[in-house]
Amino acid sequence: MRLETRLSMVLLAFSTLAAAREATSPSPIIVTLLVYNNAQAPVATLAQAELEAGRILGKAGVRAVWLDCFDRHSAADPQDLCHRAREPIDVVLRVLPGHGKNRFPDTLFGITFLPTLASVYYDYAVRLANSDDEVPTILGCAIAHEVGHLLLGPNSHSAGGIMHGEWGPKEFRLALMGGLLFTSQQSKVIQAEAQRRMTLQTGVLKEQRLATVDHRPNLKVVQH
Repeated sequence: MRLETRLSMVLLAFSTLAAAREATSPSPIIVTLLVYNNAQAPVATLAQAELEAGRILGKAGVRAVWLDCFDRHSAADPQDLCHRAREPIDVVLRVLPGHGKNRFPDTLFGITFLPTLASVYYDYAVRLANSDDEVPTILGCAIAHEVGHLLLGPNSHSAGGIMHGEWGPKEFRLALMGGLLFTSQQSKVIQAEAQRRMTLQTGVLKEQRLATVDHRPNLKVVQH
């Protein structure tokens, strides 16, 4: 058998195996976050923070998709999620200026209103950072923490990890090292809740498309 023929057969076998693996691999669990940058945080800083939060959520088994709802010319929101009426399945993130008004340690970074709205305080992350380079990481961890509240539900603080209620030197050290993460049990709950929301969102969008079709005017063809 010629060498070229053998090589072609090997490549075909590898491509067939790769296609089979792709066909049997489970679909990713996606959580879509509708972002409102009320603090007017620098675009680059917020983008890096979203990357860090997305990495942390990715470690928990879900893929984050970020939609900038203040970008009216963005083509990233073809389903118009930013402008339709809010649903309990939505995940809305507000980046707010200033810092928490009250003195409870677990609300200094941000605050969450179940089941939809998470807010983080940009200026507080800036104050805690020792340099500009640390701001995106700290802000990203704060975002992941508050989104974690939405996906984990009430009383979701834990004794350790990113859902720890009070962050001290240990948590900030882990955050800057990339080690402030969800626990394995929290990851399972997050995956289940994100899957539930994703499934319901697909149903809602399908119903809206059908309603749009039903309300189209009937056009009559007039022959001249």
